[in-house]
Amino acid sequence: MLRRGVAAAVAVIAAAAVTAIATVSAAAPAPAPATAFPEDHRTLTRTISYAEMEAFLKRVDGTAGIEVTAEGRTAEGRTIYLVHASRGKNPSFRVLFYAQQHGDEVAGKDAALYLLREIARRPERLPDGIDLWILPMMNPDGAERGTRRNAAGADLNRDHILLEQPETQALHRVVRRVRPHLAVDCHEFTRDSEERSKRGWIAWPQITMDGLNNPLFDPAVVAAAERWVRESEAPEAAAGHSFLRYSVGGLPPDEEQRHSAPDIDGGLNAVGMYGGLSFIIEAAVRRGPDAPPDDLAKRVDAYLVLLRRFLDETGHRAQDLAAVEASRRRPPPRFVPTNYLWVNPDFTITEFPALELATGRTVRIPTANMMTKLAVKTALPAPRGYAIEPRAAADYALVLERHGIPFETLAAPKTVGAQRCDLLRLEEQFDDLYSRYEGRQIVQCRPAAAQELPAGALWVPLDGEAAVRAALVLEPAALYGVYQYPRFRRHAVTGEALPIVRVTVP
Repeated sequence: MLRRGVAAAVAVIAAAAVTAIATVSAAAPAPAPATAFPEDHRTLTRTISYAEMEAFLKRVDGTAGIEVTAEGRTAEGRTIYLVHASRGKNPSFRVLFYAQQHGDEVAGKDAALYLLREIARRPERLPDGIDLWILPMMNPDGAERGTRRNAAGADLNRDHILLEQPETQALHRVVRRVRPHLAVDCHEFTRDSEERSKRGWIAWPQITMDGLNNPLFDPAVVAAAERWVRESEAPEAAAGHSFLRYSVGGLPPDEEQRHSAPDIDGGLNAVGMYGGLSFIIEAAVRRGPDAPPDDLAKRVDAYLVLLRRFLDETGHRAQDLAAVEASRRRPPPRFVPTNYLWVNPDFTITEFPALELATGRTVRIPTANMMTKLAVKTALPAPRGYAIEPRAAADYALVLERHGIPFETLAAPKTVGAQRCDLLRLEEQFDDLYSRYEGRQIVQCRPAAAQELPAGALWVPLDGEAAVRAALVLEPAALYGVYQYPRFRRHAVTGEALPIVRVTVP
């Protein structure tokens, strides 16, 4: 059942207009004939295409409490679909699954569609009290190309600070409107990379998962996410899948490994800035010529174990809900962490598993280079707010609006107590010693002093539910800030003050 131009009110939250599902615009390529995907996901040998997904969504729209709407369009005119399913009059726990930010990472999308088919056929499959939202294919242009990036050549999972791409803008609109209590970002990683193959290994886990981890987040929410990760190993093992907590980095025993990055340029922590539980899942895909034919089916099956559990697990739901609601009522932070990294403070020796190609057996490689804890290296007392000079106001206003951060444009000059931060240098190279990404901004903040903010400056108070987002997006002393991006680099001149001012006395 197709509906055009219908406004839909979002349950449990402030009403917001949503453009209803529409067919692909004339600008988009004509879809291939739709083919039903296999009845049993365990027989899946190729991923579900955009055309097949679109045909399926049209069939289930309007059935079993399912509503499909268009949340946006890509550069090539393809629709970014949003699916909403709920049971009961007042569902209390909102869940968001979003998949295929990277066009060549497909299993999360396939699993989400199979889960949706289960709900369409058996509405009772969705527990009472769950308000489920799914963005099954965030990057349809990349999906059609089989590429990681979108049609503009952007890596969407590095666009969660500036939100320049239509796909990430669509996601954040949904997050601001729905305000999920739990969100999951679905990805894949290469199990049989060239580096592993040279050592005669493939990655041991079939699926990995991690939770939000920025040090500015509410510790109770971070702890709840860690519990979800810990408790996922047993159900995966029962289903015949190997599971590890997500990690990145080099290979053991000599190179550093660490858990997911604490920065906010990816979906994991960017969505976590809104106060809810946030997760990343990565299935392990074999891309080499000797990949078994059932590899995709196994990845989808492993994904379904986790996605179903997020809907069905009730043992901690009340606790999770309380933690999220409390995090959204927290007072403004007292300190803002500006430099943090993964470390191994206790010199823990980790037995890192790998699968030996020649024998198929699991080998465990002892390493002391698995970083086990996130450490804050520097932090500053939180300001009362941030001011942005008129010369940079237009660029920052766009970012603030896209993140839902309230601000005011000064109509007249205003004297405040404030700190200015001078840019010492931008470090463009990857730091091999500390495994830090390129684009680091090294600053020095001056003592607070009385300063006049001119008319046209932006004033961003550090209070209310948006305080954490404001601090993470705007803090000028942060090691990784907006000046790593070309659009904002013109506002950063070595040896001069940055255009963001830390206001200590408003």
